[in-house]
Amino acid sequence: MAEWFEDWFGEEYLDLYPHRDEQDAERLIGLLRRTLPWRDGWRVLDVACGPGRHMTALERAGARVFGFDLSRVLLNRARTLTSRPLVRADMRLLPFRARSMDLTVNLFTSFGYFATDPEHVAAMGEMLGTVRPGGWFVLDFLNAAAVRAGLVAHEVQQLGGAIVEVRRDIIDDGRFVRKTMRLADGRQFEERVRLFSFGEMRAMIEQHGARVTTGFGDYDGAPVGDGPRAILLAQVAL
Repeated sequence: MAEWFEDWFGEEYLDLYPHRDEQDAERLIGLLRRTLPWRDGWRVLDVACGPGRHMTALERAGARVFGFDLSRVLLNRARTLTSRPLVRADMRLLPFRARSMDLTVNLFTSFGYFATDPEHVAAMGEMLGTVRPGGWFVLDFLNAAAVRAGLVAHEVQQLGGAIVEVRRDIIDDGRFVRKTMRLADGRQFEERVRLFSFGEMRAMIEQHGARVTTGFGDYDGAPVGDGPRAILLAQVAL
């Protein structure tokens, strides 16, 4: 049986979310440039790069970017935006040379998709394993406490020109948030994300030999806990 993210990030996803916010991507990359010891020419791996909006922002910032995603559809869209190398891969088993990147990023809640925590731990190890000693890793995740506090259980939205019924719930003893989308033609899609706290993510990163140095709550640099995001910047040990 296919995992939910194998079915969801295809043509329907692009139809419903045709214009993700390019300004958000620029704001986030700008924040990283101000905070990290940024150097033009850095080798940057964009983990789960999707349709490529962060890759293009990283390129404009002077990085040599490499991207991968599991979705063929999203990779095809990314190829219309960048000529940089793109690979189809699963983050639980990465086909990149160990310690070859100055910076590896996992952005816009492209983590927490797996059924078990050992899979998440393994994926974190794979990502951190691509970073050179002294290099950097960035995880841009959702603020789990804000998700729980502000959950909208049911609404009807217009997404990509279609009317979509959206239901959200917290499942598995509070460990996952689930979003179910039902279209007027009867098609139904589901997203399911593990609700890791900032402390849980920091512990997962640090067990793989990196140290979290900074955290933010949004793309403008708000403190952790004061915004919708949980952004962790970590340096790999020398």
